[in-house]
Amino acid sequence: MKKYLLAALLAATSLSASAFSTAELTRILQKPDNIQGNFIQYRHLKSLSKPMATTGKFVLMPKRGLLWQMQKPFAAVLRVRSDGISQWNGKGWIMPDTGKMPGQNRQIKLFLDLIGGDTQGLEKQFDLKLEGSVQKWTLQLTPKTLVMKQIFNHIDISGDNVVRRIELHEKQGDKTDMQFNGITVGNPLDEFAKQSL
Repeated sequence: MKKYLLAALLAATSLSASAFSTAELTRILQKPDNIQGNFIQYRHLKSLSKPMATTGKFVLMPKRGLLWQMQKPFAAVLRVRSDGISQWNGKGWIMPDTGKMPGQNRQIKLFLDLIGGDTQGLEKQFDLKLEGSVQKWTLQLTPKTLVMKQIFNHIDISGDNVVRRIELHEKQGDKTDMQFNGITVGNPLDEFAKQSL
């Protein structure tokens, strides 16, 4: 009997030791030099019967920034970095006056943490619940700070070696659903992306 109990205890210990952790998830998601692909974003507003759809391409360099190239319903190119969000006007990057937008830096950091998989950054504002394995995982974020509790009910992220989907469930009932596809990892960047990031 003791032998079986010991075997069961050892099996349970090895299972918990090999459990997929948020630290491991961060290492996987921040490993590539760059991630490129397409996105489709659906914005579900309570006041509208159909969601608003936005499509385009993106380039993410973990710890450097994100190039967000919207194509439909209209063309716009945004760059998201730790120093702020700027928009390409065809000649250069224009950064809005952040003094008029309190809390923008917090939103920028949150978005980069979400898409880049920085769980350490996310843990400061959310309780994290990770399920699955390296091959297929889901991460649910439940707000723990007063500010985030006022904005979100929860955020769901899912993926494999990259983030494939982000769903933002907002307090007032609206929802944003971002899906990423056609993803490549570590491919050479075009000249515009290199100079931008």
